[in-house]
Amino acid sequence: MTISLPIDTEANALLNRSPLALLIGMLLDQQVPLERAFAAPYELARRLGRDPDAEELARYDPDALVAVFSERPALHRYPKAMAARVQALSRAVLEEYDGAAERIWTEAATGRELLNRIGALPGFGDQKARIFLALLGKRLDVRPEGWREAAGHYGDEGAHRSVADIVDEESLGLVRAYKQEMKAAAKART
Repeated sequence: MTISLPIDTEANALLNRSPLALLIGMLLDQQVPLERAFAAPYELARRLGRDPDAEELARYDPDALVAVFSERPALHRYPKAMAARVQALSRAVLEEYDGAAERIWTEAATGRELLNRIGALPGFGDQKARIFLALLGKRLDVRPEGWREAAGHYGDEGAHRSVADIVDEESLGLVRAYKQEMKAAAKART
């Protein structure tokens, strides 16, 4: 299994070979279309001249990293804030996992432990952590005991709720339709 989002082939290839790039894509997946968020690590790599590296990003001059994020087209709607978040994430990966982002999931014994590890990362709240856990389980076969339960309804088989369920344009449409239904239901309750 692989990550196969409706984005550039090279951007998908980076997400599949670089655990840090995948984490960065998930981190950036807010207030921008998910295609833009998950393509951003590839553009970041292009601008840096190499795949993202936790140590390099953690130690990068903060103002210089903001400049990299702000270069047109900006990597995110909020380049300054997201450059800082990516730097904080990279520092956490460097300090907690010796720069090896994949250790977050390869060393987790249970789904609950993995959820806790993801949720402890800067920029990953409970929902984002559950979605990322579902993405790991559904797309990359990272399935420690209890992973579906830890992912909550994002782990449901056959669901179309999040990026974890997207493999092509059709599934992207189904996920977007689900999100619109949820927004309409929330609006109706208020």
